[in-house]
Amino acid sequence: MPSAEYQKVNAASSAGEHVSGDSAAGDALPPDANLAGGSWITRHFAFFKTKRGITITVAVILLIVGGGLAGLAALPKKGNKSAAGEGDGAGDLGDSITSDEHFYGQSPPVYPSPNMTGTGAWATSFKKARDMVGRMTLDEKVYLTTGTTSNTSCSGFIRPINRVGFPGMCLSDAGNGLRNTDFASSWPSGLHVGASWNKTLTRRRGNGMGSEFKKKGVNVLLGPVVGPVGRVVLSGRNWEGFSSDPYLSGALVYETVQAVQDVGVITSVKHYIANEQESNRMPANGMESVSSNIDDKTMHEFYLWPFQDSLRAGTGNIMCSYNRLNNSYGCANSKSLNGLLKAELGFEGFVVSDWSAQHAGVATALAGLDMTMPGGDDYWGSKLVEAVKNASVPESRVDDMATRIIASWYKLGQDKDFPTPGIGMASDLTKPHNVVDARNSTFRSILFDGAVEGHVLVKNTRNALPLSNPKMLSVFGYSAKNPDHNGPTIGSSAWVFGAESFNYDEFSNGFFGSAAVGNTPIAFNGTLYSGGGSGATSQSLAVSPFEAIVHRAYEDGTALFWDFHNGNPAVDPASDACLVIGNAYATEGADRPGARDDYTDGLIKHVADQCNNTIVVFHNAGIRLVDQFIDHPNVTALIFAHLPGEASGKALVSLIYGDSNPSGKLPYTVARNESDYAVLGPDLPDAGMFRKFPQSNFSEGVFLDYRHFDANNITPRYEFGFGLSYTSFSYGNLSIEKVADSNTDEYPTGEIREGGQIDLWDVLVRVKAEVTNTGDRDGAEIAQLYVGIPDDGAPVRQLRGFDKVFVGAKGKETVEFELTRKDLSVWDTVRQKWRLKKGGKYVVEVGGSSRDLPLKGTANL
Repeated sequence: MPSAEYQKVNAASSAGEHVSGDSAAGDALPPDANLAGGSWITRHFAFFKTKRGITITVAVILLIVGGGLAGLAALPKKGNKSAAGEGDGAGDLGDSITSDEHFYGQSPPVYPSPNMTGTGAWATSFKKARDMVGRMTLDEKVYLTTGTTSNTSCSGFIRPINRVGFPGMCLSDAGNGLRNTDFASSWPSGLHVGASWNKTLTRRRGNGMGSEFKKKGVNVLLGPVVGPVGRVVLSGRNWEGFSSDPYLSGALVYETVQAVQDVGVITSVKHYIANEQESNRMPANGMESVSSNIDDKTMHEFYLWPFQDSLRAGTGNIMCSYNRLNNSYGCANSKSLNGLLKAELGFEGFVVSDWSAQHAGVATALAGLDMTMPGGDDYWGSKLVEAVKNASVPESRVDDMATRIIASWYKLGQDKDFPTPGIGMASDLTKPHNVVDARNSTFRSILFDGAVEGHVLVKNTRNALPLSNPKMLSVFGYSAKNPDHNGPTIGSSAWVFGAESFNYDEFSNGFFGSAAVGNTPIAFNGTLYSGGGSGATSQSLAVSPFEAIVHRAYEDGTALFWDFHNGNPAVDPASDACLVIGNAYATEGADRPGARDDYTDGLIKHVADQCNNTIVVFHNAGIRLVDQFIDHPNVTALIFAHLPGEASGKALVSLIYGDSNPSGKLPYTVARNESDYAVLGPDLPDAGMFRKFPQSNFSEGVFLDYRHFDANNITPRYEFGFGLSYTSFSYGNLSIEKVADSNTDEYPTGEIREGGQIDLWDVLVRVKAEVTNTGDRDGAEIAQLYVGIPDDGAPVRQLRGFDKVFVGAKGKETVEFELTRKDLSVWDTVRQKWRLKKGGKYVVEVGGSSRDLPLKGTANL
């Protein structure tokens, strides 16, 4: 039974530690266990009284449990019914599981939490942080770990400790621009950035966005997002991330982290880890959060991959997620936080909880959580102070929490010339307040270029695009115009959470209630600049597609007709072109109800029946299927416009009139049918034994998106990496060279730094190819490299390189790719290391998409 001291510490939730905490949700650590003298462990095993004993035991655990997670054999056998019709139900009500004890051992315990060591680039800030923390009282150190209220609109706040010179810390949403404030830009969303495939532009966006956060006094930018990665096609938050591919996501998160932190703002890369659906993301109505059940190999080769890249880029913060991982809550999961993040990957920064994702006190502290948000009095605060005093939590653990937080603050130079935390974040914009304009005129070109390059042209027949001085143009569709409202309000509102175009009542039911599948697939009340929820942007200025079209039509003398409200509008057949502009809405708090909608498809077909040049544009916050209309002979062009941010209309007009040449490509696969995807919808609770503990078994492993289509010989409508231009390209002269004197031993031997063993990033193979512009217009091509690793059960091909190169008309450019040890390795679950496949032939393919790869060769290691 838990000790009296333990029960006192966790009085705010007598069942919280047992039912929802890590010690009772997969880690199998007794509730009264702690790592101080006189604990349950040391009383029963004297070996643990020495540091050497603890170190050796943890090492052994890491070695043994890794192999044990090689498959899904240890995971729950009973699946759940999903929106895609998968799963098998389970048992009857009499067999319902009522306690977390059923799941003990599925998420192995990894203790103690590794202390920050201050290696590499962290050395100076670590030394400064230890000095400051050493001068703090226990109460002051706990202040650093526990969120509190403020007189700002910061999403979270850490109080100042003036006695030691710490001014406090403002944390604010999110990865697409600063939310819930005025005088900030609406940047292209993550999915839009992914569709650009442009590392340089991604870095410019990160610099600009980070500068705005800094000017407003925001210490921590709550983004970028690489979780969800996109396992669930209809997940409500896929639009916040970059891609359905972990390599592409990893490359772009690397650029974003470095760019934002270069200007002195800490990135909070989220949501760690396997946060792949919104349905049942939080405990409610007698049910715990959904458990993402993942084997060790899949974890490393897919879900952990982009987080590893963010650590290598030096991110100061990682945000742990709402969901359970192998039936242990993400913010109390010692395997993922202590074992993977802080030990295996050498993370030196701090871990913050997603907002209200902490469900236990002592257990989260021991499992590796360093800061709780938005408040912490239920589990930490004075209770954490008491837990230290009664030896439930070693004070050294609190010292490490505080040191990690302060070291990140020092490392980003926030002790020098950083604005007062939250200075530009007025708590109520409807009252007089100090105006801090974070925008900069130099950002306008980045906002425009970013908006342009995330548009993907996937169909263009009969030279429909670009338009050339049309005499008459007709515009239809609800996503052409601006929402009817854009302005601050008191408290929570559609403007605050990016739901101006949507039904706010439906939004709030999902966001503030029990997350489930949404009801409405589109936003009727206007165009989308971003999706909804904490990742939304707040428009201080935005140009809708229709506004930009009106301006261009006025300059050209074009007759213009429009109808944004009718599903069966009158159409003048004399129109040179008819634009139908729709959307696919998605938001935090609910998963999407479908990948298509009959209303918009019907509108498109109605217009196309009367207009022989119908051009379709979708502002899509996720994958949108098009097979109900795409083969209509009068649908001549299709653009996936994604979520462009404030320059949306200007970018679209520049593209459709040919001032800009389309260069975006799909960061996901568009199928012909819903059934073509490995996982379409979220896993929902069943009425059987797991009805109180929703389960989501990731039994498909790494075979998602194009990997799944390749493995099952499914022909997509538009493949991953596909996109058209107003010119054309060809490929030639492939060369593959093994780097001289490179170490191709089977396993890496380097020391651990942030991101893992340092020799994982050694370049082993260099690949070159030529890209020729065979058309008569200048343009940019995204050359892609895929590798087939010679390992049983590996995907046919995996993206392992890309380069966006500008090529003049009839010109030629060379693209170069570097393949690292990690790029060419598979995860060895027994050795718990990345392993090269010695003696095998690696197939190397280069081309314009995952299914257009004209160049093929092999590399031997």
